[in-house]
Amino acid sequence: MAKVNVVNLTRRDKERNTIQTETEASYTVFEMDGKRYFQIDTYGTRYRKEQGKVSQVLQFDEESVKLLIKLLTTEFRF
Repeated sequence: MAKVNVVNLTRRDKERNTIQTETEASYTVFEMDGKRYFQIDTYGTRYRKEQGKVSQVLQFDEESVKLLIKLLTTEFRF
């Protein structure tokens, strides 16, 4: 598991892009050592060998959430 480092998140323009297959996901919010975290867990596609097992974990603290919101707002022009 790793906390997403949004501070060093850079834009990378690719020549080929694809829409990924939808997958189940859940989120949780928790506090640890006085800091609040927002965590997204994904569980892989329905074709995955081990159904229901967490596949990816994205973890954000308050600072990274603020930066991510700023990036999304800029990219989607809200």
